[in-house]
Amino acid sequence: MLVQCNFGSRQNLRIAGIPVGREIPAQDDSAFVPSDVAERGSIIVVVATDAPLVSHQLKRLAHRVALGLGRVGSISGNGSGDIFIAFSTANPSVEGADHVVNIQMLPNDLLEPVFASVVQATEESVINAMAAATTMTGIDNHRVQALPHDQLRAILKKYNRLTN
Repeated sequence: MLVQCNFGSRQNLRIAGIPVGREIPAQDDSAFVPSDVAERGSIIVVVATDAPLVSHQLKRLAHRVALGLGRVGSISGNGSGDIFIAFSTANPSVEGADHVVNIQMLPNDLLEPVFASVVQATEESVINAMAAATTMTGIDNHRVQALPHDQLRAILKKYNRLTN
């Protein structure tokens, strides 16, 4: 799972089911803007798997990304640019073949654990990206504050999601 996340709104941010975005006070007045303005970001997600899947199954995997984004509070607003893609590294002998080849694939009835993994990995990847991010200043001097780890830990502890 690889995410490029520049999306969502602070007030909708959820981590481990907790409304973290509402619990952490804004650093500046522009941090809490209406969601129709705040959702103008974008997210790109690449799902890679070694599970033997064919194209229609990979498309179904890519659709599960939105469920993971919902778990972190995204509503995929009107101005949000969302791009999801999935690929499999299985069946490498198919590439460049000039004859009929046999491929392996998981039956559709066995895909639920793979779907669950995509949802969970999406949620985790977004949170990891946010936890690793630093405060930055972009175009037109637009400043975005990093997620304050000390406050996040205190909130997770308050809601019994962190034991130490």
